[in-house]
Amino acid sequence: MTIKLTLELASGQSLKGAPLELLADGVPIARAIVDNQGQAAFDVNPEAAQLSVRVDRSILKTC
Repeated sequence: MTIKLTLELASGQSLKGAPLELLADGVPIARAIVDNQGQAAFDVNPEAAQLSVRVDRSILKTC
């Protein structure tokens, strides 16, 4: 199964190149990198779990 996301920040900052992790019940099961259009895709096996996405925000610049 492929899970596709489009990410957009209200501040207008780009998330291009941001590392993402897909978590199943709090455990990382897949990784992806945000592309030029703000999109990322995770290829995973279907399973019953609470899914969430974590982004490494340390790469974002602050003003």
